[in-house]
Amino acid sequence: MQKAALTLMSSPRNPAPRNRRLVLLAYECLCTFEFGTAVEAFGRADEITGEPLYDLAVASVEEGTFGAQGGVRLVVDGGLELLEDAGTIVIPGWRSIHEPASDRLIAALQKAHSNGTRIVSICAGSFVLGAAGLLDGKRATAHWNSTDVLAQRFPKVQVEHGMIYVDEGSIITSAGGAAGVDLCLHLIRRDYGIEVANRTARRMVTPPLREGNQAQLIQQPVPRHPAKTLAPLLDDLRSHLNTPMVIDQLAAQAGMSRRTFLRRFHDATGTTPGEWMLSVRLEKACALLENGTLSIDRVAEQAGFGSPETLRHHFRQRLGTTPTQWRKGFVERDLVG
Repeated sequence: MQKAALTLMSSPRNPAPRNRRLVLLAYECLCTFEFGTAVEAFGRADEITGEPLYDLAVASVEEGTFGAQGGVRLVVDGGLELLEDAGTIVIPGWRSIHEPASDRLIAALQKAHSNGTRIVSICAGSFVLGAAGLLDGKRATAHWNSTDVLAQRFPKVQVEHGMIYVDEGSIITSAGGAAGVDLCLHLIRRDYGIEVANRTARRMVTPPLREGNQAQLIQQPVPRHPAKTLAPLLDDLRSHLNTPMVIDQLAAQAGMSRRTFLRRFHDATGTTPGEWMLSVRLEKACALLENGTLSIDRVAEQAGFGSPETLRHHFRQRLGTTPTQWRKGFVERDLVG
């Protein structure tokens, strides 16, 4: 039985990492949630091809065994020398925003970045990148309770206080908690496309796509009485991408007033109906481009954009590329036995 080979894709805005080697940083008092999220996302084989997405290794700032949160002791693959050959480095949190990174770690990260290595941070890992000067002149984020400190400590950084992750090409940062999952899936989607990222999300039992500009804090208080779920409506909208969104009609379909519907929609998705639908249409368009030979006109039609001009506009605005360039990133994927 033939299986599709996994090939790293590239675009002008988001070039592929220089190799599949992904080095996950470990340190004393390791944040186990962020670390475990990265291991689960990057360290498992794809369920269709059976091929690992990345060649994962764990590098420690300290030598020998060391402690992680929750009383866990770790033995890792090596030290900071592993960063030299990495295509991607992931910093899964940091022991404290008030605990400085060592000079050795900062120097290793600066050298790796200058050699073309992509560096990713989850939660407080942004403070390590800030100390290394790798965020200067760039946008970045961190957990919502520490972004003010990040902005004060590193004034050359454009801190995005509400976003769940920020992709600046060779440097990617995220907020804490579940935003780390979103970041990992974003990276897989960027490297391998939507289909592989969706399979990973399904395995991790998590929504496959939350764009970085969604809010970290979604106000969703516990209702006094059982509330109607919007899930059936959202599923219906996904199945009818060419149907114009009329808010009053959607509110009536959900059995709500317009004002209540918009509030409930934002509570459930973290964004507006229009922004949510645009993300869904882009996801559909990307999948069609990656997996088929449809013309750009047909892709635009089936994804609900109406015209190829509108499709190209949103690709440029949201993805920094064109539909044709997106498709070319998958042309080199061959079938192997």
